[in-house]
Amino acid sequence: MDKKKIIVPHDFSEVAENALNHAITTAKATDAEILLLHVVAKDKLIKEAEEKLQAIIKKHGEFVKITPAIRVGNIFDDIGDFAAENNAELIFMGTHGQTGWQHITGSYALRVITHSKIPFIVVQEKGIKPTGYDDIVVPLDLNKETKQKLAYVASIATYFKSRVHIITPDESDEFLRHQVKANIQFAVKVFHERGNEVTTKIVTNNGFDKEIIKHAVQIEADLIAIMNLNRNNMLGVITANQEQSILTNEAQIPVLIVNPLEGKYGSVLFS
Repeated sequence: MDKKKIIVPHDFSEVAENALNHAITTAKATDAEILLLHVVAKDKLIKEAEEKLQAIIKKHGEFVKITPAIRVGNIFDDIGDFAAENNAELIFMGTHGQTGWQHITGSYALRVITHSKIPFIVVQEKGIKPTGYDDIVVPLDLNKETKQKLAYVASIATYFKSRVHIITPDESDEFLRHQVKANIQFAVKVFHERGNEVTTKIVTNNGFDKEIIKHAVQIEADLIAIMNLNRNNMLGVITANQEQSILTNEAQIPVLIVNPLEGKYGSVLFS
């Protein structure tokens, strides 16, 4: 069977190097191959980029397979296109770097992510533990598409033996409160079926993004998992601006962000 593929866009910045470290730890756990992608604007930049990619592979390629790739184009289109062409499972992308693609923050990061159907893990400067993602925070709201991320989280949690922490906004309406409880029960069942340890927490509906970060900091979480629902947010509590604040959170906790797929509850990552 072909190896599962992980994409790492690399612009030779420190934060991209950190994203690669996250990908390497994940690749070791899942026996995946890493495709190291650099996007250039002009053909004349290819040779220099090839040399830099080879140097990175020489540094990191002892325990995992890393394959270099160069595209001529722009990061907003080519990262997602390249991942789709290679049937990738996951993309690790660095953000908030002081050099390189430093403008890939907030709404720009969402623009890159929204172009792809493949989930991203967005990484700042916080490194990954040798044990990977020990604690994962999973916000859950009433948008039906939110459930799609559960399969991805459950799969990651299974590989890393992670503890999963579900956090849900409270509802004053009795019918909606019943729906919240039903969603929590559904999510707990998904994780328990995989043997994942689960906790649940209901918090105030006001400033849900801040409550998510607060809870993640309190439990020293290694990953936060959200959906990219900025295009369809009728019942979603997290808005596009709040998605941006979570992606660029001051605690620098990495964020798994999944684009919704029509008519699907979610395929299983690395199944």
